[in-house]
Order: sequence, then C-alpha cells, then structure tokens
Amino acid sequence: MKKQSDKKKIGMKNRGILYSVGNLFILISLITSFIIFYPVISTYLFPPEIKPAVKLQGDFITVPKIKAQAPLIFNVDPWNETEYQKVLKNGVAHAKDTPLPGNKGRSFIFAHSSGNPFEVTQYNTVFLKLNDLVIGDKIEIKRDNKIYKYNVTQKKIVWPNEIEYLTDTGPDGIVVQTCWPIGTSLKRLLIFAAPAP
Repeated sequence: MKKQSDKKKIGMKNRGILYSVGNLFILISLITSFIIFYPVISTYLFPPEIKPAVKLQGDFITVPKIKAQAPLIFNVDPWNETEYQKVLKNGVAHAKDTPLPGNKGRSFIFAHSSGNPFEVTQYNTVFLKLNDLVIGDKIEIKRDNKIYKYNVTQKKIVWPNEIEYLTDTGPDGIVVQTCWPIGTSLKRLLIFAAPAP
C-alpha cells in the first residue's frame, strides 16, 4: 500500500514538473514571438512621424504614403554584404556606381523590409510597406539641401539574380528596392519612379 502511495506522489511530482516546464516553454515562445514581430507590429501600429524635407538635416529619402523616412547614405557597394548590412543599420543605401538622385540617369536605392529581429534598429523595417505604393505615389529625396521629387511609374517583383535593374542607369529617375516577401530574401520588390514634372 505504501509503495502505491509513494508511486502516486512521485507521479504527481513529475506532472507538476512537466506542467512547470510546459509553462516555461510557452512563456519563452511568447517572448520570442514578441521580439521577432515587434518591429513589424510597431511599424503598423505606431508609424514614425514624417518631418517636412526642408526641416531635415542631411540627406534623406521620404515616402509619405507609407510613412517611411530615413537618412540616405551614398555610394554603398551593393556587392559587399558586410558593407551594406552595416550601412542599413543607419538608413537607406544608394548603390555605388549608379547616378546620384537629381543627376542624369537612374539611381538605385535599397533598404530592408524587415531585418534580424534580435538586432532591432530604427531602420530595419523602413521599407516594410513599400509594396503599398501604386503608380502616381510620391517619393522625395533631399540631397545637398535640394529636394528632388519623383512619381512612382512601375512596380515589379524579381529574382535576386535579375541584376540588370542595378546595372542599367537609364532613364532618369530612381529604383527603390527591398526584399520580398517581408521577412525573407527570396525575391526583390522594385519600385520605379520618374522625376515629377
């Protein structure tokens, strides 16, 4: 009788331990999910304030419709992942060897739609809602205290090996790129924009 009672106590104790371990795993899962999805959720629920371009100090890109605004860092090597990953923590990159915005030819600009959730920065979701843009939407670039305005003309989703958009520098305007779908690097979302009349 005592052996049966002892077995029952051990069984209850083991169930209590399993219950506690299960609760711990649930808590860890919830915390991990929050860390992973916080940048995306906060971008949708608490979009950053967009300042008028004339009040910005330095070079910036602004996409009013999606409330995206970030420093624009020029002449970043798009073939050097170490270099551009470091730059993208501080803003949006302009691809080296493409014309500067406002100059003749087509500038290539790129940034994250989402980034490593354990390395949250202000700019790792700057182009999260880039896919919301449609033909006619506005993009502004402030460079050397001049403001260049563009209108979206086209949107494309391409494979990463389709690099002709990066190497083709005409016609005048900009191409803005981010990874697609959000949270992956499977494809690239390209937004083409021409100088506003």
